[in-house]
Amino acid sequence: MVTVADQLARVLAAVVALPPHEVALADAYDRRLAADVRTLVPIPAWENSAMDGYAVRYDDVAHAGPDAPVTLRIVADLPAGSSLDPALAPGECARIMTGAVLPTDADAVVQLEHTDRTDPMAGVADTVTVLRTVERGQHLRGAGEDLGVDALVAAAGTTATGTVLSALSSAGHGSVRVHPAPRVTVISTGSELVAPGAPLRRGEIPDSNSLLLAGLVRRAGGEVLAVLRVPDEPAALEAAIARAGGSDVVVLTGGVSAGAYDPVKQVFAGSDDVRFASVAMQPGKPQAFGRLPSGPLLFGLPGNPVSAWVSFHVFVLPALLALQGAPVSELTVTPSRATAGADWGTPPGRTQYLPARMTLVNGSLVATPVASRGSKSHLVGSLAAANGYAIVPAEVDRVHAGEVVDAVVIGTDHPLT
Repeated sequence: MVTVADQLARVLAAVVALPPHEVALADAYDRRLAADVRTLVPIPAWENSAMDGYAVRYDDVAHAGPDAPVTLRIVADLPAGSSLDPALAPGECARIMTGAVLPTDADAVVQLEHTDRTDPMAGVADTVTVLRTVERGQHLRGAGEDLGVDALVAAAGTTATGTVLSALSSAGHGSVRVHPAPRVTVISTGSELVAPGAPLRRGEIPDSNSLLLAGLVRRAGGEVLAVLRVPDEPAALEAAIARAGGSDVVVLTGGVSAGAYDPVKQVFAGSDDVRFASVAMQPGKPQAFGRLPSGPLLFGLPGNPVSAWVSFHVFVLPALLALQGAPVSELTVTPSRATAGADWGTPPGRTQYLPARMTLVNGSLVATPVASRGSKSHLVGSLAAANGYAIVPAEVDRVHAGEVVDAVVIGTDHPLT
């Protein structure tokens, strides 16, 4: 058997990030940036008011107070977005709204509440009386006080979330270079599979893997081009693979072990394109990986749903992230430390990946098996409760409640509570 680390290294060695393209910011959501992005303009772009009030010369109001009010002449009205830069002579001011650019001659803003003109909806008067002084520079937002010109806004590999896109727009960008979403075809193999919800005849089971993997691909940022279901017939599988043209990745489930009717092994037996491996993990021991002559990466995952779920997170997810230009630090999971919430058994000689319900108890992470019968690869019903998995080394014979284990939290369907 090969180790998990060796199998993952082989996968990642075959992955090259998809060529980037330039898209409008509105079309870049959830994509990975292909290069560092720096500011074209300072943030904020202009020195502006942090208050609704009056832009003043500090020297005019330095000694203002309830017992020494100062009356100024209003010479301009500056809403946000105004391009005006009115001159302010001694004794003059401008009414100004939050976000409006400060006049060159002003060096402070007196908020409305500290004057005799407190209604922002009222028309502009000829004068305003200041009832309280301010500090020089008070209620101002300095140009570039957040980021100056040519400052790093977001590094290559960053996911373009709403907050990242907002920052890029504020930095003067209207478009950005990103890696596209990997295009994925999912193929479930098995003559026993029927469509979800279809009546079951003896020996048949619902096709759950196609829904499972399509959902995981979408969560990983991939685009599902097609979801196909084929019987255990090599010709049917070959036809399905041929239909996957235009994909960057093909993910198969089933047919990769030693069964007499396993179609994946029959199709790729002796092939230099796809290699089969027995990986020292449970579940997920039988794996296939390679690159098809037409270009797509091919993953052959076990057919049992829990095995497919584990295999996706361990091998397929890192590949999808790498295709999107994710930084190397994201491609290998660093587990957290968790306390086992129950006893469970482990397989001899293989690293165990146990679907678990992760919770926070008194601020500490607790990992509890979602299935009372452990990590058996067919227990798909219990898998719905999993929001992570525990990783137990091969040399551990059994895990006891209260012991510390490695654990990975995934997804948001079940938040930590």
